[in-house]
Amino acid sequence: MIGKYPAKLDDKNRLFVPAKLRGELGEDFYVTLGVNCGHRCLTVYTAAEWQNLSDNFNALSLSQRSGATSLIFMNATECNPDKQFRFSLTQFLLDYAGISREVMIVGRAGQAEIWDAAEFEAFEAENLTPEKLLASLEAIGL
Repeated sequence: MIGKYPAKLDDKNRLFVPAKLRGELGEDFYVTLGVNCGHRCLTVYTAAEWQNLSDNFNALSLSQRSGATSLIFMNATECNPDKQFRFSLTQFLLDYAGISREVMIVGRAGQAEIWDAAEFEAFEAENLTPEKLLASLEAIGL
């Protein structure tokens, strides 16, 4: 998944699935807590990616399945967009990510992220430096 898509929450805390992400996300997907470079956001997983995450979680020892790792599953929501491609988010998830009305949905390889638009703008300004871009490119082998 790639790209940036500005969006707005409607009065019922629903978002539209961006047209370019509809095929990649599929009919059902999952949204849960996320973090990127110390900034709070929400992470969106396809059903297949969520199954992989669940399998990895279930393979952990009982002691490793407690604490913050459990919070990812406890606070997740399964999303089934309606005919207009809208999906709902829980108030807890919106509060966690500081999302009010203006949103930025961004692709991140196999997942997507949902950000408060102002928080995303701060994240982008903080990370859009030649040094950080070079380090990122090196980290992925470019």
